[in-house]
Amino acid sequence: MSNIDMDQIDGVAKYIEDKSVLVTGSTGFIAKIFVEKVLRIQPKVKKLFLLVRAKNDVCAKQRVEAEVMEIELFNVLREKHGKNFSSFFWAKVHPVAGDISSENLGINDGELREFLWDEIDVIVNSAATTSFIDRYDTALSINTFGVKNVLVFAMKCINLKMLLHISTAYVNTAKKGVILEEPLSLDKAFNGCSKLDIEAEMALAQQTLEELTRNEASQDAIKIAMKELGQKRALLFGWSNTYRFTKAMGEFLAYPFASRLPLVILRPTMITSTYKEPFPGWIEGVRTIDTYITNFAMGYVKYFPADCTSILDLVPGDTVVNAMMAILAAHSHESLSFIYQIGSSLQNPLTIGEFNSMAYRYCLQNPFTKRDGSIIKVKQAQATTMAAFRICMSLLLIVPLQALRVLGVLHPPMSSKYNQLNRAYGYVLRVAKAYEPFTFYHGRLV
Repeated sequence: MSNIDMDQIDGVAKYIEDKSVLVTGSTGFIAKIFVEKVLRIQPKVKKLFLLVRAKNDVCAKQRVEAEVMEIELFNVLREKHGKNFSSFFWAKVHPVAGDISSENLGINDGELREFLWDEIDVIVNSAATTSFIDRYDTALSINTFGVKNVLVFAMKCINLKMLLHISTAYVNTAKKGVILEEPLSLDKAFNGCSKLDIEAEMALAQQTLEELTRNEASQDAIKIAMKELGQKRALLFGWSNTYRFTKAMGEFLAYPFASRLPLVILRPTMITSTYKEPFPGWIEGVRTIDTYITNFAMGYVKYFPADCTSILDLVPGDTVVNAMMAILAAHSHESLSFIYQIGSSLQNPLTIGEFNSMAYRYCLQNPFTKRDGSIIKVKQAQATTMAAFRICMSLLLIVPLQALRVLGVLHPPMSSKYNQLNRAYGYVLRVAKAYEPFTFYHGRLV
């Protein structure tokens, strides 16, 4: 991240005082850290409106209570306010039932919409589906057209001082060299095929879904087909997976609004647990790199496709939120648009080889255990090319699969074991393919 004086963070508390902030994706990882930070450094914030996918405001409040307020992340605030924490939280936080994939962000209450258009000072759009291989229709609705819906809503906010859109550094298709903080070029958004038409991509997804439904495909078949469509379209236009492709298209839809809105786009790399605030090591769920760590610790990963010299660009969640806060203070009211990237590839690089060795040493000192209490012994995983990885997986799994298939014919109860192992084999290859662009990546952020 360049061109921002991080001393500005000291002025954020004053800036956010008496401001009303709308946060989308509010039950997501980064949004929760952001909400906690705001409440902790500026208890005089006017209101935090948290957009939540729910059928009504009662259900929205229940989700915020269970998925935000009651989680461990808020323990520091809980200790600070003691028995008054709940009343303090609800005095500042207002859940709003909605959905960014819908017009007017799915806010059906007309009076509430009018109130928000008058009230909102800042919008933080952190809503996204982050699965690399999600359904194409789902990813388009949230990562692409959800961005447009937020922008259209923002245009109606008469007192808006900032729209901060959280994108990803991996919207770029470049695989090596310096990646600049600049808009993507739609003219380059093709890979030996016709020019990208974003509206046509949504039409294609809807048409495919309608055809599958008309042909009475099962829900599992529809899910697989829509995931395969997203991956196919991403590769066609030069992106490696559905997530990167749909997030890039979201940026393309944002650029025309830059002259009419105080817009800033923030592109983080792979986000990990908190470094310092509100305490070190908070994380929720299994995120990007955690999939490798947990599977390695459980003894499942013996080979992985990667170039050990590639930089694993990781950034703590609270560092991302600090950048967000600094941006709010630095660029409020500015009519020009800005793009910031935040990562560690230049200032604090970590190679995949170094990471692999660290994971191995950690698991030796802190081994996982099986259900029976026995220790899971691990060996340092070997990095391979993608082709070599496929061969290794075939040698490890294809022979057992063939044997189980034969046994399944002779003894039908064995068929379930065959199906289970076959699904595991397919999952391993899909995950390896999805992560390939990152484990062989040689780009650097500036």
